[in-house]
Amino acid sequence: MMEFDLEVDASGLNCPLPLLRLKKAIMEVESGKVIKIIATDPAAHLDFGVYLEQAGHTPLKILNHEQQQIFFIQKN
Repeated sequence: MMEFDLEVDASGLNCPLPLLRLKKAIMEVESGKVIKIIATDPAAHLDFGVYLEQAGHTPLKILNHEQQQIFFIQKN
């Protein structure tokens, strides 16, 4: 498992709420910090991917565990 600075649990939330939680978390941390976000929305990886590319943040790792997707994202 990777080290992280902030964990966000967006389990049980559907689009656009996981993305909104991610955006809020990114605003709360300094550049270089890593956010772990857990989502159960099957489309979360699509929403996160587009947002991260446009905003310039770095997806470090994506894990699939049962019904969850676990993302590690570095704020740039």
